[in-house]
Formats: sequence, structure tokens, C-alpha cells
Amino acid sequence: MEWHVENGVMKNKAKASDIVSAAKFGNFKLHIEFRVAQDSNSGVGLRARYEVQIYGDYGKPVSLHGNGALYSRVLPKVNATLPPDQWQTFDITLVGRELTVVLNGKTLHDHVEIEGLTAMATDANEAAPGPLTLQGDHGPVEFRKITVTQLVKKSN
Repeated sequence: MEWHVENGVMKNKAKASDIVSAAKFGNFKLHIEFRVAQDSNSGVGLRARYEVQIYGDYGKPVSLHGNGALYSRVLPKVNATLPPDQWQTFDITLVGRELTVVLNGKTLHDHVEIEGLTAMATDANEAAPGPLTLQGDHGPVEFRKITVTQLVKKSN
């Protein structure tokens, strides 16, 4: 069993497969709570194309591979990571290729235009809806309270 649920919390075992949602999303807001140990590594895949990094980097300088980075693409504005083993929250909005990421109440990316796929990508069709992915193959990670709100364009 690579992943299991204990008291409402999803937990992975070492080298677990990624979890990929059956549902596909276009424009959306994602609220997700996670917990990682210091130096543990995971990620949230958006539309199977873009990874927002999860990393236990409390007290370290911001990095392209740090917590909340658009993996290897866009540096977070600040390191808002909490101390190890505390629950943390991402509030992520993706509209088209425009990304906003708030970690623990601090804005890391504000309407940043995504330019190209990240390493976690499994689908290159950037115009189409895609699934959400929870990365499980690196280090220990826990997830709870995952809420996706699809955004629809208002008609005039």
C-alpha cells in the first residue's frame, strides 16, 4: 500500500506513485493542507503540466526548488515555510497560464504568467483542462482538506 488514509489524512510510503485525479480542471482555485518533515520533498501538479513545489525548507533562502516555487521556473517572493511537521496551507489559483500561490497566508506568486511545462508534466496540451497530481515518490508527505473550486468565465 503506497498511500493510506489515517484519521482523514492521506500519507505516502517511500517511493509511492503520484496520485492523479480522475477529474480534469480548467480554471480553478485549490486549497490544500500538507505537512512535510525538514528537507522532505513533494509537489502539487496543476493540470498535469505545472508543479508547485512542496519542500521542508524552513529557515533556508528562497530557491527555484523551494517550497512554493513554480518548480525550476519561478522563485517564490519569500520563504513562508513553517517549522517541520506543522500543517501548512496552499491557496493556488490558476486561470489560463496565470498563477497565484499563497503559502500560509503569504503571497509567493501574484498573477505570474507560466512559461512552459515543469518537470512533473505528463500532458503538453496547455490549452486543455487537466488533472491535479499529488507527488508521492520523493519524501514523506501528508495531505488533508483538499478543495477545488472550478472558476467559470462570466458572460456579459
